[in-house]
Amino acid sequence: MIRLVAFYCLGWFAVVTTLAGHPDATEREFFEAKVRPLLAVHCYECHSSTSDRLQAGLLLDSRQGLVQGGDSGAAIVPGDADGSLLIEAVRYESYEMPPKGKLTAAEIEAFEQWIERGAPWPQEESPAEQVTRPAFDLNQRQSDHWVWDPISPQVVPSVTENSWPRSDLDRFILSSLERAGLHPSRDVDRNVLARRLYFDLIGLPPDPAELAAFLADDHPDAIESLVDRLLQSPHFGERWGRHWLDLVRYAESRGHEFDDDARNAYQYRDYVIRAFNADVPYDQWVREHIAGDLLDSPRLNPIKGYNESILGTGFWFLGEWVHSPVDTRKDETDRFDNMIDVMSKTFLGITVACARCHDHKFDAISTADYYALSGFLQSSDYRQVRFESLEHNRKVADALHKLDAEMRQRLASLGTEGCVTTDESEIPAMPRDAVLVDYSDLGPHDFIQDGFLFGDRPRHAAQIDLDTSGATPTLRLSKRSAASSDPFWNGLKSISGTATHNRGRLSKLPRSGRTLRTPTFTLDNGKVAARVRGRGHVVACVDSHRLIAGPLHGETVQTIEENESWLRIDLSRYVGHRLHLEFTPAENASLEVSCIVQNATPEILKQIEEREQAIEKLVCEHEASLHVFLQQPSEAASQVQAWTEEWANKRAELKTQVQLESHLAMAMVDGTGEDDHLLIRGSSKNPGDLVPRRFLTALVGDSPEPITLGSGRLDLAHQINDPENPLTSRVIVNRIWHHLMGRGIVPTTDDFGVLGERPTHPELLDHLAASFRAQGQSIKRMIRQIVLSRTYQMSSHADPMAIEADPNNQLWHHRPPKRLESEAIRDSLLAVAGTLDRSQFGESIPIHLTAFMEGRGRPSKSGPVDGDGRRSIYTAIRRNFLSPFQLAFDMPVPFSNMGRRNVSNVPAQALILMNDPFVKEQAEKWAQRALVSVPASEPLEARIRWMYQTAFARNPTPQEIEITMGFLTAQSMSRGLEINAPGLWSELAHALVNSKEFIFLK
Repeated sequence: MIRLVAFYCLGWFAVVTTLAGHPDATEREFFEAKVRPLLAVHCYECHSSTSDRLQAGLLLDSRQGLVQGGDSGAAIVPGDADGSLLIEAVRYESYEMPPKGKLTAAEIEAFEQWIERGAPWPQEESPAEQVTRPAFDLNQRQSDHWVWDPISPQVVPSVTENSWPRSDLDRFILSSLERAGLHPSRDVDRNVLARRLYFDLIGLPPDPAELAAFLADDHPDAIESLVDRLLQSPHFGERWGRHWLDLVRYAESRGHEFDDDARNAYQYRDYVIRAFNADVPYDQWVREHIAGDLLDSPRLNPIKGYNESILGTGFWFLGEWVHSPVDTRKDETDRFDNMIDVMSKTFLGITVACARCHDHKFDAISTADYYALSGFLQSSDYRQVRFESLEHNRKVADALHKLDAEMRQRLASLGTEGCVTTDESEIPAMPRDAVLVDYSDLGPHDFIQDGFLFGDRPRHAAQIDLDTSGATPTLRLSKRSAASSDPFWNGLKSISGTATHNRGRLSKLPRSGRTLRTPTFTLDNGKVAARVRGRGHVVACVDSHRLIAGPLHGETVQTIEENESWLRIDLSRYVGHRLHLEFTPAENASLEVSCIVQNATPEILKQIEEREQAIEKLVCEHEASLHVFLQQPSEAASQVQAWTEEWANKRAELKTQVQLESHLAMAMVDGTGEDDHLLIRGSSKNPGDLVPRRFLTALVGDSPEPITLGSGRLDLAHQINDPENPLTSRVIVNRIWHHLMGRGIVPTTDDFGVLGERPTHPELLDHLAASFRAQGQSIKRMIRQIVLSRTYQMSSHADPMAIEADPNNQLWHHRPPKRLESEAIRDSLLAVAGTLDRSQFGESIPIHLTAFMEGRGRPSKSGPVDGDGRRSIYTAIRRNFLSPFQLAFDMPVPFSNMGRRNVSNVPAQALILMNDPFVKEQAEKWAQRALVSVPASEPLEARIRWMYQTAFARNPTPQEIEITMGFLTAQSMSRGLEINAPGLWSELAHALVNSKEFIFLK
C-alpha cells in the first residue's frame, strides 16, 4: 500500500511538473479552446499587460501572472481548483468576476478542469516580451516554419551497408543511423512479424493454423503474400477505420446534460469501414468529407448502388451538441469552432481553432483565416439524408421534371396556358420591406429542399397542373405562385436507427427527403407569418440550432393545420439572429407555401391577401376559358384530352419506379451562400467585418478567387487537395507511419505547427508524401510500402550502445514495443476465446452498463457483457457512458481530434484484466476451446503449446512449459481436481491474459 500511494504521489507530481511548462497536445488544445478564449473575452480588458487600466495588480495573460497573483494573492493554485482565488471569483463566492455577469456553469467548469490539470500553459514569451512583440506577420511566419514549404523531390541517400535496405525508405533511415555511427537492429523473428502484421493491419491475432501455414511457407514472397492477404481482409477496414474515428471524434450521442442520440451516426462508421476496404484514393476521401453532397458524380456503392460520397459529410456533425442553449448564436460559434478544429487538424495537421479569438500566437494563421473557414459552415446545413434512395430517386425526379415540362410545352402550344400579369395596375403591390421570402420571385439558387417533393422550382400562377384526384385526369391552373408539394412522392418511408435516448422534438417529424428550406435571412421583426395551405410543420432553424428539447425554443416548431391560411410564429426572442424556415407536409398530405413576412401586422397581411385574390381572379377567368375550350367538340380539345391522359399515364409509370424506403444518415446540405463576421475576441456578441470565404492565406494568398455559387465547400475540397498544398499529403503519410511504427515522423500527428515537434526525418517525410501522390494516393499501397521495409521489420531488441547514443530512438535503430489499443485488446480476448462474431456493419450493440454508470441520459437498456461478441468498433459510443474497460486502456473521450492516443500504465489496467466479468468470461471460454481443440488424449504440452500460439503467436520456451506444468499439477493436487478440469485451464488462460505480452506487440 505504501508503494502504491507513493506511485500516485509521484505520478501526480510528474503530471503537474510537465504540464506547467510543456503541456502535451491534448492539454494545449484544452487550454486554447476552452480557457484562453474566456480569459481574452472576460478578463484581459482589466487584467493584461496591454491593458491601460490594470486592476488590483493582477495579470491574467500569463501563467506566471496567475500563479504570482495581484494585491489579493495568488489567483490560482495549480492542481487545486477549490483553493484558487480565481475560482472563488468566477463562482461569485468572494469577488464577483467578471463584473458584467456571471459565467455559465460550463465556462466555470472549464476553469476548474484546467486548474485541476495543473493549469497547463504553452511556452511563450513573458508578458513584458509580449508587449514589445512585433505585429503579426503572416508572411514572415510562413517563411520561418518548415510546414509551409512545398513538398520537394528528395534524392535518395547513399549508404554504406547496401545489403540492408530493401527500399528507398530504408535508405533514408539507414543514412541517418550511419551518420550517427549506429546500426539497425536485427530482423524480427517470423512469428513475431506475423503477430505484428496481423494486429497492425486487421487488429486481430493470427489463429494457430494461420500462423503455422505462414511459418511453413518458405517461398521468397511469403511475407508479401501475407501482407496482401491481410490488406484484402474485410477486417482491414475495421482496424484502420477505428484509427480514423479517433480523428473525427466519433460518438453516437451528443453528451452534455442528457446525452441525446446522434441519430444514425453508425452509418458514417460503416461508410468509413467500407471506404478503407475499397482503398478509396485519399483525394477522393477528402472531397467526400468536405463536400460529398456536392459532387456531380458521387461514388456509388458497387453492390447496392447508393450514394457513398454523401455519407462522408457526416463527420462535420459528430461533435457535442447542447440541447436548448440560452444563447443560440454562441452555441453555434462553439459548434463551428469544434468543426473547424477537427477539420483542420485531421486533414491539415494545424490548429486553426487557436485563431478564433486572436491571430494565432505562433503559426501563420490569422483570425480572418478562421472566420473565412467559418463562412463555409455558415453556408451549409445539417440533414438526415435518405442516402440509399437519393441517386435512384434523383433520376426519377429528373425524368418527372422533363416529362412535366414537355407536356406543359405541348399544351401551351395550343393556347391552354395564359399570363396573369398583363395589367399590373389591377394587382396590389407586394409589401417588399416586410417580405422575407417570396416564392413568386425567387432565384434558382435560393430554391432549396431536402429531397424532390417540391419539384425543381416553385409553381407560378396560371401554371398548368395535372389533377388526378378524380376518376379521370383533368387539367387545372395554379391559383397562386408558391412552392408546392407534389403527391407523386407520397409514401416515402425513412428508416432510422433505434433511439436510445432521443428527446428532440424534430426527430419525431417525417422530415427527411420531404422538406422545403427557405433562404437564410436576418430577422428584424419577430412577428413572422407564412402564407400556407395544407397540413404539416414548420421549423424556424435559428443559428442552425436543432437539438430542441424542453420548453426553451419550443416556439420554433409549429404545426400547420388544414384550414390555416396564415401561420403566425412569434420569433421576437430571435430578432437580430440569422435563421431560415423549414416546411414539411404531413405524411400523405400536401403543403403549399407562398411567402413569409415579418412585422406581420393586419394591414400587411391584408395587402398580401388582396394581391393574391386579384391574381387568383385573373387565373380563374383564364381557367374558365380553358374549361370552355375543352368542352367544345374540336380536334384541338380532343388532342388536349389525349395529352392529359398520356401525361397521367406516364407519371403513373414513373411513380412505380420511386424507391420508397431508405435508411437515413447524418449529412451536410448546402444552404444560402454567405460569409461570416469576424468575431472580436471570439465573442458572438461582438461581430466585426464580414470575411469572404476562402482557404488559408498562407496557402492561397491574399486574393483568392471569390466563391460565386453555394457554400463553396467544393472549392475548399479542391484547395485542400491541391498539389501546391504541402500539408495534406504530409499529414496522412505521417499518420500511417505513426500507426505502423508507434510514433510519427512528426510525433505530434495533429499539430505540424510551431508548437508541434519537428520531423525526425524531414526528407523521408517528403519522400513518402511524393510517393503517395505518385501512386494514386492509395492508403493500402503506402501501408504495404512501409510494412515490407526492413525498417518496419526490425526487432524490438535494441543495442545498448544505440540506446545510450539515441535513448529516445529518434533515429529508429529498432522498432520499439507497442501497447495494443483498448479495442485490439478486447477483440483479442474474443478471438482467442473463439467467441468473436465477425459479421460487419449495422446498428451498434448497446454499451454494457455497470452499476456505477449513472446519470441523466443513462440508456434504458444495458447491452450484454460481451457486446454480443462483435468487434469493439460495433459497440455503441455514448459520450456520457463510455466503456470503463476501454477508458482504462486509453480510448479517447470523443471531444475533439485525437490522432495520437495516450498510452498509460496505471493500476486500473491490471485490476480490470484480473477482475472484469468480460475478461473472466472470455478466459473461461478460451479454456473450453483449448480442451476441445487439443483433447485429453494428447499430451498436456500440446495444449499448452496451442494456448501460447493462440495468445502470443509463438511456442512456449522449455522453462515456460515447465512452469505451466508445475502450476497445473500443483493446483490439481491441492484442489483435488483432474488435470483436465476446465477450472484449472480457465485460471491458466486468465494468467496468460494478464501477462504483458498479451497486450503488447514486440
